[in-house]
Amino acid sequence: MLVIPIAKATKKLRERFGASLEPRDDRGSLLLEGTVPSWDAKIEAGWAAARFGYHGVVNDLMVPGVCDEALEQPPLRDGALEGAYFDVAIVGGGVIGAALARELARWELSVLVLEKEYDLAVHTSGRNDGMIHDGFAASPGTKKAAYNVRGNRLWEPLCRELGIEFKRPGSLVIFRGRTSAIAYPLMVARAKENAVDGWEYWSRARLRAEEPNVHPDQHGAFFLPSAGVLSPYKATIALAENAAANGVRFSFDTCLLSMGVEGGRVASLRTNRGEFRAGVVVNAAGNWADVVAGMAGDRFFSLHQRCGTELILDINTGATQRHIMSMPSLLQVRSKTKGGGLVLTPEGNVLAGPTARERPGREDYSTSAAELRELERHLKINTKLSLSQVISYFAGVRPCSYEEDFIIEKSRRVANLVHAAGIQSPGLASAPAIAADLAAMVVDIAAGFKAVRLRARWMPHRGTKPELRRLPLEERAQAIARDGSYGRIVCRCEEVSEGEVRDSLRTLLPVYSLDAVKRRTRAGMGRCHGAFCTPRVMEIIASETGMEPCAVSKKGPGSYLCAGKTKEHKAQAAEARS
Repeated sequence: MLVIPIAKATKKLRERFGASLEPRDDRGSLLLEGTVPSWDAKIEAGWAAARFGYHGVVNDLMVPGVCDEALEQPPLRDGALEGAYFDVAIVGGGVIGAALARELARWELSVLVLEKEYDLAVHTSGRNDGMIHDGFAASPGTKKAAYNVRGNRLWEPLCRELGIEFKRPGSLVIFRGRTSAIAYPLMVARAKENAVDGWEYWSRARLRAEEPNVHPDQHGAFFLPSAGVLSPYKATIALAENAAANGVRFSFDTCLLSMGVEGGRVASLRTNRGEFRAGVVVNAAGNWADVVAGMAGDRFFSLHQRCGTELILDINTGATQRHIMSMPSLLQVRSKTKGGGLVLTPEGNVLAGPTARERPGREDYSTSAAELRELERHLKINTKLSLSQVISYFAGVRPCSYEEDFIIEKSRRVANLVHAAGIQSPGLASAPAIAADLAAMVVDIAAGFKAVRLRARWMPHRGTKPELRRLPLEERAQAIARDGSYGRIVCRCEEVSEGEVRDSLRTLLPVYSLDAVKRRTRAGMGRCHGAFCTPRVMEIIASETGMEPCAVSKKGPGSYLCAGKTKEHKAQAAEARS
């Protein structure tokens, strides 16, 4: 792309956003400073600046009443990493960090993954609908488009190796009016340009036959058979567990605080658990990736946060439709999002959404009644769905560059730094392909300071434990005969046994919170929201770890469910009264 001279870019931006805007060329990136009246104006200015051809947009525009966010540090303080050395340090335990860790485990490299939370997939990687996009929606020529199609092809064999469920129901883009179908040739052209694996035109009759419950005012559909679904948090955990089995080290509750750069290289990394060194550093820090880049003196981009809310419908709703379905408006053609729809989960729930809101807050997962009302329109695509079937809802925050594309590259300023940033949708679908390219970059850099060889005993397969609700009755009986704890149901809604909860606590990546168990077993994900199983899961965690039940948290430090034993508190209260 042709770079617009800074004087011309400044004139155009000031004409649109006001004279207080101060753009400047910062080592090949376009840096925006000054003040704008609203958050929307800040985002619009960033998008406008991205069209001028610079390497990146650093948006430091101030908005009255909106303060910069600080990276919250975990309370844990110890020296677990003090003085250590790793060939590779990956900052971030989302799906990109976990997939990269597994790829690098193929090589004779010492690898560390830093995750500031108590578990994997706590943020963006665990807060999405799990759709493995077909690649049609991404703008042709972007990294998104290329990685999406490659990643889509890689996920199915990868899931077989990891022992997690993958389904390919395909996606229907439903035409909502007679004139909508004229877009079909344009859709075919885009699918061809993105090298999407297959597409079909479905008539009204074909669509009604395949989806009897579809909205009656439909006019056929564009069908993309390669679209798939999986559990995003289970996939992230499975990738990480397989990496750990191949020698990768994971450090939870570990926040990167700063980096020491010497001679154009990252020389040291300081965390709340000690300072250590690494030969190569990979920035896969999600919504904080621009902050991490700044720690290394390489903040050539800024991220803005796009929040999306989704509804989760009861587990029996999946029986009412066979495909992923959306019914977009022609007005969405120029939108920066796909508009949402109805997505099936492997377990049987239907998810409706997501919405898309530009707002400050890298980890702000608040929802609003207005968003829930907005999502109701998706339920109308399937006549068998209603708000009464909604059992929960959640929000996720997507880290977006102002170019609205992935940033997958070696640093141009720091010799041993690699960036994986701006990984918004379709980031999950793209993850295996992104990880493969990142691994190649890392190995190339590492080859400059050591002989890098393939690991002789690489184990691609992950050992799995029985998931009872998915087993035939005869196999369930056999599992229970081997271990009676599989016969004691802890979570009635999801039919999760005591044995499965204990299995989730006996892995190479030990975690000790309710939400961590939920991600691995689905205990607490049903209609009752853990009302029945929570006390029992807490007891099992306590017995497995030796913790006091009151020390068991929902999602790490600061989220404890109990204050203490009831009788002890009664005795203390009586003593205080006397």
